[in-house]
Amino acid sequence: MKEFAATHGKRPKGNVLVINTGSITTKFAWYSDGVLVFREKLEHPVGELARFADVMEQDRMRTDAILDQFQRKGGRLENIDIVMARGGLFTPCITGVYKVNADMREVLSTSRDGNHACNLSAIIADRIAAEINARRASKGILPLYGECAAYVADPPMADEMLPECHVGGIPEFPRKTLFHALNTRAMMRRYLRETGRKAEDTTAVICHMGGGVTISLHKGGRVIDTSHGLGGDGPITPERAGCCPPFPLIDLCFSGKYTQAEIKRKLIGGGGAVAWFGTNDMRLIVKRAKEGDPDYVLFMKAFVLNIAKYIVAQAAVVDGRVDVIILTGGVAFSQEITDAISKKVRFVAPVQVYPGEDELQSLAENGYMILSGETTVHTYDKDRLLEEP
Repeated sequence: MKEFAATHGKRPKGNVLVINTGSITTKFAWYSDGVLVFREKLEHPVGELARFADVMEQDRMRTDAILDQFQRKGGRLENIDIVMARGGLFTPCITGVYKVNADMREVLSTSRDGNHACNLSAIIADRIAAEINARRASKGILPLYGECAAYVADPPMADEMLPECHVGGIPEFPRKTLFHALNTRAMMRRYLRETGRKAEDTTAVICHMGGGVTISLHKGGRVIDTSHGLGGDGPITPERAGCCPPFPLIDLCFSGKYTQAEIKRKLIGGGGAVAWFGTNDMRLIVKRAKEGDPDYVLFMKAFVLNIAKYIVAQAAVVDGRVDVIILTGGVAFSQEITDAISKKVRFVAPVQVYPGEDELQSLAENGYMILSGETTVHTYDKDRLLEEP
């Protein structure tokens, strides 16, 4: 079982339920006093999901599935002190934790800022927190930490970018954020713990490599610049095209061969290694490259070079004053890839590799920081920054 390291000489206390909804899966886990009791990954067949006209209509089905499996595993819902959820697509926000409120539920349920299954996490977590409070009330249970509430941590559209980093080539194309905030922030905390450094004194470029790749610049506890995981402002990835030359893209859009949705699928999901080789499995790409297949060798070089360029570009934002470059995500398990990237960027700063990601663990870590009072809880206001110049 995974266990959290003690902080300030004390072990975490309390019961945390964490929820992460994906396109075809619902992952959840129960932690008790910092120890993982169990984790589950519920698979939702395509036929089951096809019953719903929109992903946001799946909330009740997925909630019931979590509650049913939680009880099958022997969990007592009334023991849960806090419910942590993967952050959905909502703006305006910064990194950190937010209590789920009416504004957040409205933006997520209407998909105002984007439609994705991750929007379900907070809504489901809030519904389960209400169920926990109702059960406690019916049984006369007085909770140690007060009413159970739902929170999200480090939402993917968190925006702390410098004003100059927002400026695009024309006013209609401002640069926006959408990055792996949850995992990169967790890796930053890990690096600080292991080195004894302070966030306010540390600048890091963190590259998350999975199906999507994002490179973010962390300085003084904030993320002051980042590439965009879906919008074409970033490198080639296993399944995304990354930054494309605009004129050929315009010609493709007006060729009459593709619908708008088909163009988007070519760029996201059908780009990168998928476009070249029909697979998003970088293990296969590495294997074929090691065997000497020239097409795979060339793609590997381009993949590494694309990522290295974006890492070095982030360093330019802070005049090259970077303390560490962190490589993380599933692709970082490949030493061939991390070694190749490190060779190109280590002139900027030392490279630290933290392969993989554990979003459930990251959410639980944030939950324990809330319970212990070690973090600030933000209040979400859907209109606050939208009205500002």
